[in-house]
Amino acid sequence: MTSPSDVAAEPKRSNGQAVAAIVASVVIGALVAWAGSTGARSAGGIGIHWWVAAVAFGVNWAAFVPSFLNRTEHYYDLVGSLTYLSTTLLAAFLASPLDARAWLLLILVLIWSGRLGIFLFRRVRSAGKDGRFDTIKQSAPRFLVAWTTQGLWVIFTAAAAHAAIASADPQPFGILGIVGLVLWLTGFGMEAVADAQKSAFRADPANDGRFITTGLWAWSRHPNYFGEILLWVGVAVIALPALSGWQYVTLLSPVFVFLLLTRVSGIPMLERRADKRWGGQEDYEAYKARTPVLVPRPPG
Repeated sequence: MTSPSDVAAEPKRSNGQAVAAIVASVVIGALVAWAGSTGARSAGGIGIHWWVAAVAFGVNWAAFVPSFLNRTEHYYDLVGSLTYLSTTLLAAFLASPLDARAWLLLILVLIWSGRLGIFLFRRVRSAGKDGRFDTIKQSAPRFLVAWTTQGLWVIFTAAAAHAAIASADPQPFGILGIVGLVLWLTGFGMEAVADAQKSAFRADPANDGRFITTGLWAWSRHPNYFGEILLWVGVAVIALPALSGWQYVTLLSPVFVFLLLTRVSGIPMLERRADKRWGGQEDYEAYKARTPVLVPRPPG
């Protein structure tokens, strides 16, 4: 999975631009919280989605302080995973008692975020420091952008799940729930398998300096990203029957993931890196010619 730091880690960003980015992130997060809270349950007179947004930003801002003081990004991805866990558990706690749809969405988000958090944390530990942060972690405003956009990332990505969990109009699980669960299982399985295959490939010293072309990576150049997009489509499909009014805005969640991975940071960034490293090599150019960028296709 890509990271919001891929977007935030822009070496040429001025401190003024960083502050503007932080304000914009908070405003967008507030708009999502407002839409998700429309027609939803509340706690203490405040819509549950507002509580979710406050915790999403609060967790990341709290983690920013010791991280900046120590000039380290070591726990960045782990905090992102913990933000998904904490906000979803909070939404479920405040919305209790839960119906079958809410329970399922809670479990799916917890499974996904737990697996991804462990995977990313292990990857950071084995790789050492993350070069994306070398410049921005020396500036408080620019480093804070990365943590703030991570909070927004969680708010936006899990918006449909949080809105459905907090919905005041529970609906029967129905056929859409089953379809969404199948999509989620397919996407989650593809993402997990692709990550495991790439980790095993990189762990083999014989593959040093090479690119992976086996397993799911023979079907797609970015099968993990396809799985990521598909599982969030599944979440949106499961959530759909429980939404109403402005809550439908939260269905932009998988669209947000798709655009971010295919147009902003994920695939464009990795394709540029690969072209710079292996571009012109006959085997690499042949791999690109026969393998789709995103949507899997059987090899050969």
